[in-house]
Amino acid sequence: MKFATKAIHAGQEPDPTTGAVMTPIYQTSTYWQKSPGDNKGYEYSRGTNPTRKALEDCLAALENARYGLAFSSGMGATDAVLKLLQPGDEVITGNDLYGGSYRIFTKIYTKYGIKFHFLDLSKPENMLPYINDKTKLVWIETPTNPTMQIIDIEGVAKITKEKNLILTVDNTFASPYLQNPIDLGADIVMHSVTKYIGGHSDVVMGALVTNDEQLYKDLWFIYNACGATPGPQDAFLVLRGIKTLHLRMKAHCENGERTAHYLKTHPKVDKIYWPGFEDHPNHDVAKKQMRGFGGMISITLKGADLAETFRISSNFKVFTLAESLGGVESLINHPATMTHGSIPKEEREKVGVTDNLLRLSVGVEDIDDLLEDLERALA
Repeated sequence: MKFATKAIHAGQEPDPTTGAVMTPIYQTSTYWQKSPGDNKGYEYSRGTNPTRKALEDCLAALENARYGLAFSSGMGATDAVLKLLQPGDEVITGNDLYGGSYRIFTKIYTKYGIKFHFLDLSKPENMLPYINDKTKLVWIETPTNPTMQIIDIEGVAKITKEKNLILTVDNTFASPYLQNPIDLGADIVMHSVTKYIGGHSDVVMGALVTNDEQLYKDLWFIYNACGATPGPQDAFLVLRGIKTLHLRMKAHCENGERTAHYLKTHPKVDKIYWPGFEDHPNHDVAKKQMRGFGGMISITLKGADLAETFRISSNFKVFTLAESLGGVESLINHPATMTHGSIPKEEREKVGVTDNLLRLSVGVEDIDDLLEDLERALA
């Protein structure tokens, strides 16, 4: 099946009891057993639930993978991957990361003896001097949050396979509509389902998908044992959101392109980060591994201090100043004090996350209204 068909049908069959076309919300914690251990595949909803299972199968299909797991948040999914590690293991990751990922790496897992190397991975070979016998995991985002760095997934995967390392790709910014890391050699794909996949700013959820049966079994054990699993109502809402993912992403891409070109020549904008521009670093890689450039854009404001940046970010009428991204509504975010506030100032500024940087999640409203809002706010 093609993507749009999978988004609507994958993992979902008419309900065997009633014939309901939409997967029911199985609002139950436990399941009848004919005798101990003799059940219909479900025992307790922390471990699995029919509504959630339909979603997991759909997510796996969208990423061209065999196995999917849904978590109660993107950080719950990230935590499960890190629990594959042992004290003394080392992780290679990028130097521009979502602040929550940086926080869990540095504030939680370093306490358990895990070492993290934060590197410029614009060239995959940059990781080679840091690989040793203790290296077990490579974790990358592409495009990165918030400076839209592009990392060559296939190039990184070639190295991780040679060195027998697990490659996990955070595919949140691209979504499965624009990019499929499994096809490019990734072992695990992570999503903050809260964002583009859910798409309506009404659910917090995460997901992992993989083609590796042993990795799936190991992750499922962690998922069930530690319990960061979502309820059926949230799974139902995401299944509903997925059905329009292909339509929404087309609109995000179209509006994102128009917005990026408008901002590129705006007199108040100093730098703009959007991988669709030919002069964006690794644009050729983005063009190769993505099917479009998405609706995420970051800008720095020319000559603006923190107070002026706050004034402008609070001056929008259509864009909403808020955390998160990927919903149908346009959002604006100040990473230095919001999504990336947990990263020390000196570290975030090394990669361009300065006090005058704003991140835009361009929604699917009428583009003329969005451009007028930008014109007014930036005046």
